[in-house]
Amino acid sequence: MQLEPIPDHLQKNLNILFVGFNPSIRSSETGFHYANPNNRFWKILYEAGLTSRKYRPEENSELLKLGFGLTNIVARPTKEAAEISTDEYAEGAELLKEKIMQFHPKTVCFVGKGVYQQFSKRKTVSWGVQKESVVPGVIEYVAPSSSGLVRMKLHDIVEIYSGLVNYR
Repeated sequence: MQLEPIPDHLQKNLNILFVGFNPSIRSSETGFHYANPNNRFWKILYEAGLTSRKYRPEENSELLKLGFGLTNIVARPTKEAAEISTDEYAEGAELLKEKIMQFHPKTVCFVGKGVYQQFSKRKTVSWGVQKESVVPGVIEYVAPSSSGLVRMKLHDIVEIYSGLVNYR
């Protein structure tokens, strides 16, 4: 079975563009971002105060009405991010820079420290707003991955995402 990439949800001047690693198998099968039932993205957005209710993956395009967009650093779906090659990350980082410059979101939230490390080529990255942006004029914000494989407590993840409330 050939896994298909899923569509980005982008428009000009978004308040926040969320950037994940890549689509999961479940997301590829359904065509929706963060569709794996073990992924906590939708719960995190709600509990962090970014959305007024918990959205479902099939409502992912509704986020555009809230000023939120969705994309990934790599388009190829995989079972886990460890399957992504260095070349795919390098190519994806360049494409992502182009998307950010074209759509100029106010804030880009990297859903996973590893996503930002691949994008920025920086080894040391802290949670939250980055001191120096890769793309000038854009706030770059690093948050934990929403994957169920992440060992951080949900409360701690939500606390980091709640820092985005000021940027929505």
